[in-house]
Amino acid sequence: MIDSGDTAWVLVASALVLLMTPGLALFYGGLARGKNVASTMMYSFATIGIVGVVWVLWGYSLAFGPSVGGFVGDLSFFGLDGVSATEGMSKDSTIPHQAFMIFQGMFAIITPALITGAFAERMKFSAFVIFTVLWVTIVYTPVAHWVWAEGGWLIDLGSIDFAGGTVVHINSGVAALAAALIIGKRLGLGREPMEPHNVPLVVLGAGLLWFGWFGFNAGSALASGGDATNAFVVTNTATCAGVLGWVAMSWIFAKKPSVIGAASGAVAGLVAITPASGYVGPMPALLIGLGAGVFCYGAIQLLIKLKVDDALSVWGVHGVGGTWGALATGLFVGIGFSELADGVSRGQQIGYQFIAIGATWAWSFAVTAVILVGIKYTIGLRVSDAEEETGLDISEHAEPAYRL
Repeated sequence: MIDSGDTAWVLVASALVLLMTPGLALFYGGLARGKNVASTMMYSFATIGIVGVVWVLWGYSLAFGPSVGGFVGDLSFFGLDGVSATEGMSKDSTIPHQAFMIFQGMFAIITPALITGAFAERMKFSAFVIFTVLWVTIVYTPVAHWVWAEGGWLIDLGSIDFAGGTVVHINSGVAALAAALIIGKRLGLGREPMEPHNVPLVVLGAGLLWFGWFGFNAGSALASGGDATNAFVVTNTATCAGVLGWVAMSWIFAKKPSVIGAASGAVAGLVAITPASGYVGPMPALLIGLGAGVFCYGAIQLLIKLKVDDALSVWGVHGVGGTWGALATGLFVGIGFSELADGVSRGQQIGYQFIAIGATWAWSFAVTAVILVGIKYTIGLRVSDAEEETGLDISEHAEPAYRL
């Protein structure tokens, strides 16, 4: 019983989510220094091509194929074998199987692109390509299977994640922390100015992320009904609150209401509401967004004090924002929208959320570290000191972002 309205909405939502990755390229490009703008944007744009191919060949099958022990899918859908463009993936589906596949593919694309902000301005492009293929295959697809696929152990346990707090944001944010620690600091950190080179690009990128995120969250309803409407409303509400929370923190502690802080607060609010967007109403969304602005600002300041060079603050926004959002989902589920599962108390639901958070943190950090160490001691992770000083736009791509 394929529904044309639901199908149309999911296809539009897929396009919105795809737009988020070029939006991320602008956001990260604006945050980078002028000599690394093109290379930073290339990370995001290249991820679309790399993961788009991996997803069709084996990624989708590993994430959503028939479960192997609740841990990962098998290869039944390799090369999209048996993934129909006219029939649903189950008898209850109202959208074609391929519509679901391509929607999930857009999530798989943006997740490793988020990680690139941690190692911007110093990672070799060849190392990035290998890392991306391995990471989406070994790290992303199992977590997606645990949380969203039929038979996944976390969904069977009872943890809830409407649109990717664990799968996308904790997963990428914790991987970013591992990358920052293993790759090491940029040359001159603490001695040379490393401020964002283009504030308008940052704001434009954040605006495109905000726009695309309606597909990210409301599209996860997989139907054009009340669930999508609520997800749309709470997504905007939390994002607005995230802006206010971050700007307030920058105004209090840095004595100025930061423009980049406003853009970052919007992204933090978007991150935090993602897992809860199908389960809470507008009032909890305000608290979730406000908390994201405050907690993520604090997390970034903590890493600065610890001298960990997460170049574009991926862990602070996505790791911490995703963790807060996943926990807040358990705290607020059923308030204003939806309800707790039958027979599950709020305390039990919070416990399930903690298990999902802990499992994702542990898996993402450990396996990402193994991948990075393997690359480090084979082809190497970083460009040479001379190439880093020159800037990756010239040394890696021979194409400066600006010809002045």
